[in-house]
Amino acid sequence: MIHALIAASLALTSVPAQAPAATDCSRVKCLALTFDDGPGTYTPALLKTLQKAGAKATFFLVGKQAEKHPKIARQILAKGHAIGNHSYSHAALPHRSDDEINEELKLAQQAIQKVTGQRPTMFRPPYGQTDDRVLNFAYQNDLSQILWTGSTLDWSLRDKKKIKAAVLKLAKRDGVILMHDVVPQTVQVMPEILKELKKRGYHLVTVPTLLRGKGPVAGESYFRK
Repeated sequence: MIHALIAASLALTSVPAQAPAATDCSRVKCLALTFDDGPGTYTPALLKTLQKAGAKATFFLVGKQAEKHPKIARQILAKGHAIGNHSYSHAALPHRSDDEINEELKLAQQAIQKVTGQRPTMFRPPYGQTDDRVLNFAYQNDLSQILWTGSTLDWSLRDKKKIKAAVLKLAKRDGVILMHDVVPQTVQVMPEILKELKKRGYHLVTVPTLLRGKGPVAGESYFRK
């Protein structure tokens, strides 16, 4: 009898814990916070803040920055966030030749995959500058194009109160908000932003979660500005 009880106890403890169910954005109010231009020196602090709040986000990485901060790039994925390609050198792509556009996307893909082990499926054009050529090369590199529904312009504001006000003004169901994890004021005010967004009933999710299994699809563009 004792042996049977021990065996039953061991069987129960050996059952792996189930992963938490994914957020269903068709049922709850979702919002995707996205961060461009990193990873950088402020990114670890942002990751801690997001983890404490139970929030997920999407980071569009510059290839050169991923090479410069490989450990931080890996931390982003380890914390359950999504990553995307933001070109290799943050170039204004429509002003480049076909070969240069392709090289920017290709090199970033290679750099990000090398340091994180994951090949991005999403791409965000630097400065939001894009055209049919850029979208075509995104497709050739197996990338979808992810824009946004609202930009905080945090890189210009550089003020915590103004950045917070911008986020709260832009917040809407199924929205995608553009910020930068290389702007220290954005990272510093994020605890206040997350607290208020949660108070308003938002579930903070990655872009793929927001797409509800319907993307991202290579060559498609999402969330027109």
